[in-house]
Amino acid sequence: MSDSFSRRSFLGLTGAAGLTAALAACGGGTKIGAGSSAPASAAPSFSGGGYTGPKVTLDYWNGFTGGDGPHMRAMVEAFNKEFSGRIEVRNITRRWEDLYPAMPTAIAAGKGPDVAIIHNDWIGTFAARRTLIPLDDVVGALELTEADFIPAVWSAGVFDGKRYSVPLDVHGLGDYWNREHLEKIGLSDAPADEASYADALAELKKAGIATPFWMPNKWPAHLMFMSLLWQHGGELYSEDGAKALWGSEQGVRALSWMVEQIDEGFSPPKVAIDTQYAAFKNGKVSLTWDGIWQINDLKANAPSLQWGLSPVPNIGGTPAVWSASHNFVLTSQAGKDPNKVQAAKAFIDSVSRRSTEWAKAGMIPARNSVREDPAVADLPQVGLAKDVGVFRFLPALPGVGDVQSKALELAVAKAVLKQASPAEALKEGVATADKLLADNKRKYGR
Repeated sequence: MSDSFSRRSFLGLTGAAGLTAALAACGGGTKIGAGSSAPASAAPSFSGGGYTGPKVTLDYWNGFTGGDGPHMRAMVEAFNKEFSGRIEVRNITRRWEDLYPAMPTAIAAGKGPDVAIIHNDWIGTFAARRTLIPLDDVVGALELTEADFIPAVWSAGVFDGKRYSVPLDVHGLGDYWNREHLEKIGLSDAPADEASYADALAELKKAGIATPFWMPNKWPAHLMFMSLLWQHGGELYSEDGAKALWGSEQGVRALSWMVEQIDEGFSPPKVAIDTQYAAFKNGKVSLTWDGIWQINDLKANAPSLQWGLSPVPNIGGTPAVWSASHNFVLTSQAGKDPNKVQAAKAFIDSVSRRSTEWAKAGMIPARNSVREDPAVADLPQVGLAKDVGVFRFLPALPGVGDVQSKALELAVAKAVLKQASPAEALKEGVATADKLLADNKRKYGR
């Protein structure tokens, strides 16, 4: 992700009404997924071995408009050089909040991307609309399996039994900590469990850090809540996508812990969006949970700050952390041209295998062989992947973003702002979520 605004926007827009309307329009007013896109079987299979057809130009859409942009451009330029005279990839960047609503209508009009990067929680929505082509033949021809990738991110690319993506990376939350602050209380690393975290925060207050751990009510509060929910053994949604489960006892415990950080005086109340990160950056906060995409920002814009990065603490008993991923997908627009299909699949394969450059953007490469590269292995974010079993992803439910933004995120904010108890906020949120899930079942026909 590119910057604070883009991060918030893509998550908040994941199922926004504007996109839903666009998808419905593309579907001719019927169920989303009953559109006229060519069926997946119409796409020629991929046999590997590069590309031998006539020269083609591929439009490649992505949302890498910030500090990650130069790294992706370098990868595209390297590919274009290798395939000069055969394939030209046009790197088209748009902010995520613009890219997602534009894709369905642009593809329907033949003016969209041939290949794109999307986040894992969009795969189900676009696959249900048939704007994507399955990539099972690609992974079969290349003999790619779960063993080649972080297992959870590999699984996240499957919808209705078919693979629709090849993962490029994983990006999730980490626990950033101020070295000077922790040294004051005799620590050389961040505390790793509930008891030691509470002890450290209390000691930091005694050492003169008035509010060492600010608790946001918006970004990234919902990501913290999901991490804590999974740590306590809870789940977000039922397997059939019909019910929200985050109002469970595990959810109440997770959200209660967040509120307790304010009650204990470790955080001021009503922390505005992104101010917890700004306070950490300015040396006022001792610990903060934020995404690994902040690594390059801290290096560039807080050069005097001495900081470390550790996995988020295990508060609930089971190590788990919210994660997302950037995924290559092939669109139904490209599916109308067999040569574009072959060229796009060659591009996806090449960039996935050679994503060492992408690790420099602050991401964790999804491909095991890339993470094991000595040029990558010592990067700070890669240390968070020592136990890949902790990464947890949103399920591939069509329209899940609507449920997140209109129910879960609002429930978390209401509790953290003390407008309702954690139990009350979650109960109300789940009622809203279940209605949205039912609407999505009707809308997407599944």
